[in-house]
Amino acid sequence: MIKVTLTNEILRYITEIEKNRYRVSAVKLSRSVAGRLRKNSKKKSSYASNKIEGNPLSETQADEVIERDERKHFLKPEQEIRNYFLAMNYLEEKTKKKEKLTKKLILDVQKYVEKGASQEKIGLRGPMPPGVLFAVYDSQTGTPDYIPPEYSDIPGLLDELVEYVNTTDDHPLIVAAIVHYQLVTIHPFEDGNGRTARLMSGYILDINGYGFNGIGSLEEFFAYDVNEYYESIQMGLPALYYSGRNDPPHPEIWINYFLRMVRLYSDKVCELSEGSRQEEVGGSLSYLKGKEKELLLFLITHYKREFTPIEVSREFDVTNKTIINRLSVLAKNGFVEPIMVKERIRSYKLSDFTQSHEKELIKSLK
Repeated sequence: MIKVTLTNEILRYITEIEKNRYRVSAVKLSRSVAGRLRKNSKKKSSYASNKIEGNPLSETQADEVIERDERKHFLKPEQEIRNYFLAMNYLEEKTKKKEKLTKKLILDVQKYVEKGASQEKIGLRGPMPPGVLFAVYDSQTGTPDYIPPEYSDIPGLLDELVEYVNTTDDHPLIVAAIVHYQLVTIHPFEDGNGRTARLMSGYILDINGYGFNGIGSLEEFFAYDVNEYYESIQMGLPALYYSGRNDPPHPEIWINYFLRMVRLYSDKVCELSEGSRQEEVGGSLSYLKGKEKELLLFLITHYKREFTPIEVSREFDVTNKTIINRLSVLAKNGFVEPIMVKERIRSYKLSDFTQSHEKELIKSLK
């Protein structure tokens, strides 16, 4: 198990990520916009995580595969993309319940990742035939890049990892980095280890409040430079698990890399969230005419409570019916909400959208 000493660099990354976490929490997006961003982010993650493993599909092709009718036949690269997306949906539901990490959860996620594969590739790997070495081989030279632990050690190593996650006082960002490293290094499955590791470390971030509302793709940053990603995990250690990878002497190599990627990812989430908020406000206002915008600005600046058309009409020196017509347009576009009494509109109030976007709306309306 990795033992991490908090260095100044690690603490700096954690501080920067915390600042971005606060920035994102201050941005209130509508349900529809947040849902669209989350779905696009899951698509991007499904593409990027499989790209790391050598999946040949382009991002556009991956997007099309996810949207395709699930009853159609899929080629292996297409199935891999869809599997990752389904695994993310599964973990999204688990995140809502904040389910703690268990061995079963890890196995269930790998089952999603390998959906459609032969039965021997699903679940923990078993013994190899006599004279055959289980290893990760270099595709060019055929030599072992990594020789993971014996299959008989895997259950105990996973139990140790699960116990660590559920009992440690380490910062959640550190825990996520360790989960990622340990699952790749334990290599408990015949296939799907890297994808499962990325999904499970993302899950640790999510249940601890560092998933940034499901917006943005951490996998995208790992995929930018696959060589750096693998070199950081390997830490320059020998290929054999028992020769140092079980207890790396300089775990900060991986921790620093992981936190730097999370920092870059969180920067992108801030950019996406704040940009979408401005876009959402501008798009909503585009449906209003001049008089309706004038009324909306007046309501935002003068009413924090309920109001009636008659009292507003006096302020504008127009008929009650004119204000009712303008309020109808504002209600239709989500800026105000009617308050009903016995199926009749008694009064109006500013919508949650208007209240949460007050500053941006005032700036755009002036």
